[in-house]
Amino acid sequence: MEIGITSFVETKPDVHTGEVMSHAQRLQEVVEEIVLADEVGLDVFGIGEHHREDYAASSPAIVLAAAAARTKQIRLASAVTVLSSADPVRVFQDFAILDGISNGRAEIIAGRGSFIESFPLFGYDLNDYDELFEEHLKLLLKLREPEKVTWAGGHRSAINNLGVYPRPVQNPLPVWIGSGGRQNSAIRAGLLGLPLMLAIIGGSPMNFEPLVQLYKRAAAHAGHDVSRLQVGAHSIGFVGENNEHAADTFFPSTQAGMNKLGKERGWTHYDRSSYDAARSFEGALYVGDPESVAQKIIHLRKNVGVTRFMMYVPLSTMPHDQVMKAIELLGTEVAPRVREAISKWEAEIEHVS
Repeated sequence: MEIGITSFVETKPDVHTGEVMSHAQRLQEVVEEIVLADEVGLDVFGIGEHHREDYAASSPAIVLAAAAARTKQIRLASAVTVLSSADPVRVFQDFAILDGISNGRAEIIAGRGSFIESFPLFGYDLNDYDELFEEHLKLLLKLREPEKVTWAGGHRSAINNLGVYPRPVQNPLPVWIGSGGRQNSAIRAGLLGLPLMLAIIGGSPMNFEPLVQLYKRAAAHAGHDVSRLQVGAHSIGFVGENNEHAADTFFPSTQAGMNKLGKERGWTHYDRSSYDAARSFEGALYVGDPESVAQKIIHLRKNVGVTRFMMYVPLSTMPHDQVMKAIELLGTEVAPRVREAISKWEAEIEHVS
C-alpha cells in the first residue's frame, strides 16, 4: 500500500488576509514539501497541471525535476498531465529527463483534466476533446517502445522512423490513466493493462468499488495479470494533532476553494455541514488525527481495492507550516499504521487461501 501527496500548487487569496502569494514563492514551497515527503517516508508526490492565474504549476515535470535532485526515494508523478492538449512527444521527453535526474522515479498520470484552459492556449478544439485524448494516449504508449518511432494520426503530423530522446531509466516509463469515475476510462485502462488513478472527491468512496471491479474485468478480458495492476485514489485531506483541530484548521481554505470552483461550475454553496458530512467515516474527505485518517484509508483499501492513496493537500491556500506539518504526520504517523494493518490483513487472506 503506497501513501503519497497530490498538490495543484494553488495561489488563491489567503482566506484570513486576502493576500496572494507569488507563483515563485508557491513553487519554492512545494519543492520543500516534496523534499519533506521524501524524508518522512512517503511513497509518491504528484503535481497537477493547470494553466490559470490561481495555479502555479503549468509544467509538472519541471517542478518535479527541481525536487528530484534533492530527494532519494519518493516517486515523482504528474497528477494529471492534460494529455489531450499536450504534445505526447514532448511529454515523453520531459518525463524521460525527470526519470534520468531522479534515477528511475518518474511517472505520468495522463488524463483529460477537469479544466479546459489549455485547449485554446495550445490551439486545440474542445470539440475534439475525447478524440485528442485517444490519439495522444496511443502515441505516448508507442513512444515507450523501441526508440525508433513510426506513427500517424489525425491531429498531429506523422513520425517516420525517428528516434525520441533521451530514453528513460525505467523501461517502460510508467503511465497511469487518471479518471474522475467514468466507466469508459476504467475500461480503457483495464484493456491496456495500465494502472488506474481515481479522483474520489465527493460522495461515498465505496461507490467506486464497482468501477474498480469493471477495470479488473476489462484487464482480465485483455489477458493482463490482474494481481499486478495498481489502483490509486486521489482524495482531499489534512492531518492534524487531533480531529477538532484538523477540522477547524482545514475548513476555511477548503470552503473558499470549493465555493470559487462552485461559482464557475454551478455547484451548491459549500458550508460547514457539507464539510462535516464529508469528514464522516463513509465520506470522501480524509481530515482528522493520524488514527482517524489511517482507519479511513485502511477501509478504502479493504473495500474498494486501492493500492495507492494520494492526499490532496492543501485545497486552496494554507500557511506553509501547516501543510508541512500535515505531510510530516501523514508520513510518520498515518502511513506506518496503514502499512502495518494492510500487511497483517493480506497475510491473513493468504493464510486462509
